[in-house]
Amino acid sequence: MSTFTKPVNQKAWLLVLPVLLCVAFSAILPLMTVVNYSVQDIISPERRVFVGTEWFASVMRDEDLHGALLRQLTFSLAVLVVQIPLGILLALSMPAHGWKASLVLVLVALPLLIPWNVVGTIWQIYGRADIGLLGAVLEWLGIDYSYTGNARDAWLTVLAMDVWHWTPLVALLCFAGLRSIPDAYYQAARIDGASRLAVFRYIQLPKLRGVLMIAVLLRFMDSFMIYTEPFVLTGGGPGNATTFLSQFLTQKAVGQFDLGPAAAFSLIYFLIILLLCFILYNWMQRVGTQERKEPAP
Repeated sequence: MSTFTKPVNQKAWLLVLPVLLCVAFSAILPLMTVVNYSVQDIISPERRVFVGTEWFASVMRDEDLHGALLRQLTFSLAVLVVQIPLGILLALSMPAHGWKASLVLVLVALPLLIPWNVVGTIWQIYGRADIGLLGAVLEWLGIDYSYTGNARDAWLTVLAMDVWHWTPLVALLCFAGLRSIPDAYYQAARIDGASRLAVFRYIQLPKLRGVLMIAVLLRFMDSFMIYTEPFVLTGGGPGNATTFLSQFLTQKAVGQFDLGPAAAFSLIYFLIILLLCFILYNWMQRVGTQERKEPAP
């Protein structure tokens, strides 16, 4: 019996063309513009000098960049250390069925609906001792707290703000993962007399690996690009205590108007995020493959 191949519909490319043009306009063309700026010294609109990799070398030797990168990595790792266990705990404590489950889901999702700049403004007021609840309570307890004058307090406030804003996302992902576990696993655990800790360790946690990898990927990448909340809350201060990579880039490009070094750093920033995404994605793929190989109960 002969095999027939369906002819390719060339008109389909015309339907995809508007999307390709939008992608080119919104992503590829700006990226090429940044590449162009990163290899030139723009003295004036009419005069440009090709400098090759000079801006890249200059940026890589910048001690301020090294400090911002260290603060960024520390903050992103702290976000994962706090938010992942807290999100799991919150998901485990949420009701599974009925109107209570619906109500709790809505309440947990509320912080995710608040815009980033509004979150920064809320915590800016919340941390003040004269009108904010957090600042007033800490002052009443005799704790010396000032997110505008103390670097440690500013860093911890930004971390607490991010935990409040984004832990619900981890909780919702874990809640969905828990609801997808078949009841047969729990029935087998009850027959064997397994404790609640054993059920979590040997049933729930292994089945949540795929969901947790997604949560780790989303939260690490998002925290690695954080800008609006710390900018509104502290402005990057006091000093450079909360100046992360995105704000460092903004200061280079807008504050100092060093377009060459800013363009070079933005490409380095992009490649770092791309590399981390590639590593985490392959990790997630291996985890998913292991889960599919596990036998059903």
